[in-house]
Amino acid sequence: MARTPTPVDVPDLHGRRAVVTGASDGLGLVLATRLAAAGAEVVLPVRNPAKGADAVAAVRAEVPHADVSLRSLDLSSLASVAALGAVLREEDRPVHLLVNNAGVMTPPRRQTTADGFELHLGTNHLGHVALVSHLLPLLRAGRARVTSQLSVAARRGAVDWDDLDGERGYDGMRAYSQSKVMLGLFALELQRRSEAHGWHVTSNACHPGVAPTSLLAARPEVGRDRDTTGRRVVRALSRRGLLVGTVRSAALPALHAVASPQAVGGGFYGPSGLGGLSGAPAAQRLYAPLRSREQAERVWRVSHELLGVPAPR
Repeated sequence: MARTPTPVDVPDLHGRRAVVTGASDGLGLVLATRLAAAGAEVVLPVRNPAKGADAVAAVRAEVPHADVSLRSLDLSSLASVAALGAVLREEDRPVHLLVNNAGVMTPPRRQTTADGFELHLGTNHLGHVALVSHLLPLLRAGRARVTSQLSVAARRGAVDWDDLDGERGYDGMRAYSQSKVMLGLFALELQRRSEAHGWHVTSNACHPGVAPTSLLAARPEVGRDRDTTGRRVVRALSRRGLLVGTVRSAALPALHAVASPQAVGGGFYGPSGLGGLSGAPAAQRLYAPLRSREQAERVWRVSHELLGVPAPR
């Protein structure tokens, strides 16, 4: 049974610049389309130019006069992140909305980024930390709202400080969960640092519940040549309107978090239905692994040490 996505209170965004990672398909594409429909200028940093071009065409098919454009970004390469930062700083236009949405999930074998980090750690977390660092002058200029996309997998995740890179024993789901816990702790610490230092940047986090996105689809680039069983089950449930959401409904918590006047810094948003799997977006209690101020400060410090850059002050 088809379901109509619940409306989100999105104000007029004309004159606002939004950057959305992972917007070449799935939740990111839905989010980019909704932001463009509200009048935002939307920048899509993508790894695959062909998919990016298709995404721009899809946005304009729904929003004919959309102000949407591509930039190059591979979050698994710190050089690529730095290059995007340089391009956007050279354009010298404030960024008002940033959604750290892109990610990889559970390659069957341990893989590393161009810089030698385990793929989940390097892409889902460190790539976005580096992006925020490179864009911070533009985010401050735009008094931006930064939203980081987590996962229900963060609910029972943990940071393995003794083996962040999974070198002693790789487990794809554990590595994925850890990367989302770290990104969530970073998002909350970014809010605290912004308040302490007067950056005027608002940072919050969200999760999409469960929906048939491309994260668990066939992805040859991460060594998966067919959809996972989990994705096939979720797709079947989604088609029947049972328990889980749709790609469109799962994008709404991020839309609410980044654009709604009701969303706040330090907030956490997700679907309000049973188990947080689907439903209208709403404020949620922080998952237990996200509640430690000490852990958040450690993630902030260690992440910048791993990146080899000083933490912003």
